Amino acid sequence: MAGNPFTYPEVQTLMDGITVGGRKVTDERQVLNLAESARELVKVVKSQHFKLDKPTSDHFHHLIAEGEALEVGHFKGEGSLTLTPGVSLGEHGRYMPPATEPGGENLHRIFSDGVAAIKAEISSPFEQALVYFLFAALQQFYFDGNKRTGRTMMNGHLMSHGIDAISVPALRRAEFNVTMVDFCRTKDATAALAFLVSCHPDFEEPPGVL
Repeated sequence: MAGNPFTYPEVQTLMDGITVGGRKVTDERQVLNLAESARELVKVVKSQHFKLDKPTSDHFHHLIAEGEALEVGHFKGEGSLTLTPGVSLGEHGRYMPPATEPGGENLHRIFSDGVAAIKAEISSPFEQALVYFLFAALQQFYFDGNKRTGRTMMNGHLMSHGIDAISVPALRRAEFNVTMVDFCRTKDATAALAFLVSCHPDFEEPPGVL
């Protein structure tokens, strides 16, 4: 969880229904939301109802960003707000995603065209899932929780095809953040895809790599 200060033992404590002292309510809510979305993902995948589509993404965004995002469960522009918030890239300034337009039709089109291209041009479900995550992170369809929702959709697609989910280890969070900043800045997905592959449980370092 990018920016969330909870440690693993604290997450376990929170999952046991015990409040962790000294932590923000918003950080606590983020952990609980992700836990709920993870349980729901397993349920949806097992029932064979998972799809790489907007209704599924909206469903998980509602679970993930409830109490955090300005609006949840729909794309920017579909509600009353028409803000276009930028994404901070630190010393590299800000990345501006596609504009938020009333009704969100432009984002609908970008999403539909993007998912169609992923499915048509990439045959491997594993690669489809990773590219989808980067696509969702770059386009910023929601006011907040885009990477978390994108990762959930990525893992749902993987699991639906019998492939283990990908989790970014806490010790590599800083590396992940730098990689995503570079991706948003350059639009070159090479390093970001390599990073995601390296986080998969079946990944093995090439011979000679220390």
